Amino acid sequence: MRESRFRLARLALAGFILLLTAVPAFSQSCSLCYTQAASAGARMIAALQIGIVVLVIPPTLGSIGMIFVVYRKRNQVRPAAGAPDSDSSW
Repeated sequence: MRESRFRLARLALAGFILLLTAVPAFSQSCSLCYTQAASAGARMIAALQIGIVVLVIPPTLGSIGMIFVVYRKRNQVRPAAGAPDSDSSW
């Protein structure tokens, strides 16, 4: 139990580090955002940043929620150790 939590914590830390290193690379790929930000004032740049955050947060929370549900329910679909194999007669 303790080892699985430690493994999960290491995996979460690795994913977090991966996300942090990818931010500079992905932020330069949208030419439309770049041209809009370059030709706009400070208020428009702030609005673009807020819009990007608003578009990123719901899918991220949904993915985290789905991972949490799958992790919690993972043992409900596994067969028991002594259960007979129903597909063996085929």
